[in-house]
Amino acid sequence: MAIDVRKHKKKFLDQKPSINLVPFIDILFTIMIFLVVTSNFSATDVQADDAAQDIEQGSGKPNVTDVSGDQEYYVVPVANLHKVTVDGQDRSDAIAGSAVGVQARVIDEGQVTIKPGEIVIKTPPGISVDQAVQRPEL
Repeated sequence: MAIDVRKHKKKFLDQKPSINLVPFIDILFTIMIFLVVTSNFSATDVQADDAAQDIEQGSGKPNVTDVSGDQEYYVVPVANLHKVTVDGQDRSDAIAGSAVGVQARVIDEGQVTIKPGEIVIKTPPGISVDQAVQRPEL
């Protein structure tokens, strides 16, 4: 009995490769589930790290850009804000929703130091402690 090699060779060459996407999709979803389960979506950690970097890098003033406008007070949010000190006086009563309103002149001319959970403000001459910070309306 003879084997027809040409017939099998032609049959083999005429076959088109097929790609099975089911294992790829299974692996992709497994990786996505792993990333979602192991990720930490806490905004507190990110803001606390950014505040710590701001203190080390520069003056400690919040980044108020030109697009912020010309408001009298700016809302300064800090993660887990529990203490605001203005010229050595505790003004924690001005905190609302982990944020405090700081007068624009204090940001421009004074010294604002932001630490995780705390803001220390030194006002420029002519601004009282009560004018420096205000409770933001939420």
